[in-house]
Amino acid sequence: MTGLPPIRSISFIGLGLIGMSLLRAMKHSPLARESGTVFQGYDPYFTPQDRELAAELGLDRFIDDKTLLYSADLIVLCAPVEINMALLEEISRLAPPSTLVTDISSTKSLITRKAMELGLPFIGMHPMAGKEQQGFRESHEDLLLGRRIIICDELGLLLGEKGRFLLGLLESAGCRTLLMGAEEHDRVIAKISHLPQLLSTLLMTHCADSLEKSGPGFATLSRLAGSSWLIWRDIVATNSENIADELERFSRELALLAGEVKERRLDLLEERFDEANRLYRNLNELNRP
Repeated sequence: MTGLPPIRSISFIGLGLIGMSLLRAMKHSPLARESGTVFQGYDPYFTPQDRELAAELGLDRFIDDKTLLYSADLIVLCAPVEINMALLEEISRLAPPSTLVTDISSTKSLITRKAMELGLPFIGMHPMAGKEQQGFRESHEDLLLGRRIIICDELGLLLGEKGRFLLGLLESAGCRTLLMGAEEHDRVIAKISHLPQLLSTLLMTHCADSLEKSGPGFATLSRLAGSSWLIWRDIVATNSENIADELERFSRELALLAGEVKERRLDLLEERFDEANRLYRNLNELNRP
């Protein structure tokens, strides 16, 4: 690399599972090592012991001073989406106009709209990775390896120096990037992420009286039922219309399936199984590292 890199410092606000995993993945990337990027961050819930461990995991500096924290070349908001939206107000007052802002929230339309209203240079991100266990102690640089990060760039900032560097940093960290609009993101994610979470939650409570008789298949299907409401509260609150639409569509499909089973339409059920088997094979190919 010749000359100074466009992003020399990155501030992570909220050092949880995904935020810390992304930080670690970026820090270990060849591009970050080559450019000497400084990774700093803040989490209001960190104890002195948490700060020490975060430093061991890759955090260069824990910064309490908001003005210094927001003076980085890139800010990554890693708190729940409604907190991230509230932080945009503070960032608009304290950050230099040249600071690029991004987030890793699971919904994109509302936060993108607010960032644009405040005149912030904003690129939305959504890493398609995670696990039931929460907290930075569960983080790992390989959690995002080979995983998609959806990017919503309503302002065309990926064409600029910092945008190109951010994209390069993600790819250098082993992530796959996929571009789409913020509203399209929320519609699609309601179907492939938010719907499965609520179905898993409902399945667990529906089968509560028979859990001791269940096997590993049920445990696999209900895995998402272990997810934290603290995370999902904001997701449902900021994407309720899309999620409700998908639940209603799925309920209609479920009613059709119930009818086919009741009427013993084995031919139709076989078609469903064949199609699902084909799609499952395709899904495994898509998710292969």
